[in-house]
Amino acid sequence: MTDAKDDWKNVFAVALSLCLVCSVFVSATAVLLAPRQAANVTFDAQKNLLQAAGLFRPGDSPGRISELMQGVEARVVNLSDGSYVDDIDPATFDQRAAARADATSLVLSPQMDLARIQRRSLYATVYLIRDGGQLQQVILPVRGAGLYSTLYGFIALGSDLRTVIGLKFYEQGETAGLGAEVDNPRWLAQWEGKVALDRAGRPVLQVVKGGVRPGDPDAIHKVDAISGATITSKSVQNLLRFWLDEAGFGPYLERLRRQSGEES
Repeated sequence: MTDAKDDWKNVFAVALSLCLVCSVFVSATAVLLAPRQAANVTFDAQKNLLQAAGLFRPGDSPGRISELMQGVEARVVNLSDGSYVDDIDPATFDQRAAARADATSLVLSPQMDLARIQRRSLYATVYLIRDGGQLQQVILPVRGAGLYSTLYGFIALGSDLRTVIGLKFYEQGETAGLGAEVDNPRWLAQWEGKVALDRAGRPVLQVVKGGVRPGDPDAIHKVDAISGATITSKSVQNLLRFWLDEAGFGPYLERLRRQSGEES
């Protein structure tokens, strides 16, 4: 007759052995796949950046993405005065982490916090595309609260630092079929060519419920809101205005304008 204690010990030993084997397998798989996962994250980030700049084409390979990124200069900016911060490496700077840390972030007042992000990093990474030394585009990271989530994206401005080259949202959790349409290429396409700032550098973009009226003299500053997603549409307007104004990249864009004027 089999001892009940022996049965219990055998079951426990088999279960423990199985757990150990599975944990070793999972750990080994995670270690082996880590480089590939990191490469995929980098590829996705670069692809979204290039989509905002209008340079990515469907089907572009990782090699093609790397080639295009050779023409993109990354710099870290001090948002308070728009100056470059040369002692922070843009390749390793984590703007999200910086925004959470007391030492590297600013608590925004309700009056200032149009994007509803509560805290803003003291620094941000910007991306420059030049041709023959002349600035062609500046690509800025943007984020802000939507209806149900935080929207993360890039906006690219042309050499005049006012005209939108492209807008791309790469992370959001809005309602499928409604607010999630912020990442619909058809909706994003209407941003191209819009003038985001007036000649004084003030944000003037508007997302219009019911659509932009034909013949509207201010249509160059307006895009159609997403049907059925009024709050998310308004959030996009607000977060872009925040990042293009004094609390965001306003000082940096003003510095670029002065430099451009001095060079011309």
